[in-house]
Amino acid sequence: MVDTVVAKALLGRDEKIVRVDLGARSYDIKIGRGLLEGAGAEIAAVMPGARLAVVADETVAGLHLKAFSQSLKAAGLEHTAITVPAGESTKCFREFERLCDEVLAARLERGDAVVALGGGVVGDLTGFVASAVRRGMAFIQVPTTLLAQVDSSVGGKTGINSRHGKNLIGAFHQPALVLADTAILDTLPLRDFRAGYAEVAKYGLLGDADFFAWLETNWQAVFAGGAERDEAVARSCQAKADVVAADELESGRRALLNLGHTFGHALESAVAYETERLVHGEGVSIGMMLAHEFSQRLGLIGEDTVERVHKHLSDVGLPVRVQDIPGQLPPAETLMDIIAQDKKVSRGALTFILTRGIGEAFVEKGVDPALVSDFLKEKLEA
Repeated sequence: MVDTVVAKALLGRDEKIVRVDLGARSYDIKIGRGLLEGAGAEIAAVMPGARLAVVADETVAGLHLKAFSQSLKAAGLEHTAITVPAGESTKCFREFERLCDEVLAARLERGDAVVALGGGVVGDLTGFVASAVRRGMAFIQVPTTLLAQVDSSVGGKTGINSRHGKNLIGAFHQPALVLADTAILDTLPLRDFRAGYAEVAKYGLLGDADFFAWLETNWQAVFAGGAERDEAVARSCQAKADVVAADELESGRRALLNLGHTFGHALESAVAYETERLVHGEGVSIGMMLAHEFSQRLGLIGEDTVERVHKHLSDVGLPVRVQDIPGQLPPAETLMDIIAQDKKVSRGALTFILTRGIGEAFVEKGVDPALVSDFLKEKLEA
């Protein structure tokens, strides 16, 4: 365990705390089972007297909004609840505009806060709203999916999708607090938990070979819940916190966190964000596999490394090939057009996260588009 992850007993619970060190904008990620019941007190401690707008999608609202609202009331926090449709299509201009209007209609002031109670879609959208309304309001994340707990709730990336690609419109806006109740994940559908696990595996693959080996041994216990799940979430959050503290605005090292995402985002866009066919974590899983296979094509790693990654992701039940996506995919040329809009593109040059081995990812700028195109054609035709 990294030294900066602190474990403590709280009301009979084991709670882990990861600090995101950003000077005056530093904040805590609190991780443990049963945190939702005490969320109001945690938020009141950070923002005493604040009024809140709580955003949740319709699914999460049905499961957790009542308990969360009761916690806020017990802490004396006034709040307005706002629901949005579930699904990736909610990250759009229409819902962004509606949420901004709802927050203003609730008469929240700059010193109040917007709370995201939900997964990555709700967190990204709500954070972008918080960054824009009154030129910036406080933002609190209460992630309810594994993917959100280990990735999207940490680091301040917010935004919505465009017809040109995923997450191309947004802002960096750090939360004031992240509360990750790992017991909430007990209600998560298996497909969604697997999708979130792709981001957990990513942290091992990009920079921590020991963590990846630990996951190979303990992934079933992570799925089952308990101490191993909390450990996996905490180690993932610590890995991301370290990178964010060193490179908040993704000018260099933070790009490593996009391992598998350039390919994955292109695949998501190619299926028009139809979650019946592909959810984000599944795209990341296939994308990480493609990144390792492309690294092998370039002579950076051997077949044994590729097979090891393939085995672990397959054992977990994640898709690992483009053929695992239901329905027909567009040609490589279409995927290349989408990749050309990737946020890491600089002066038209493609940037990919490649690897020299487990835990040895690196940023490679100026990748030859012809090599990528030929590689994708081969994978699509396999």
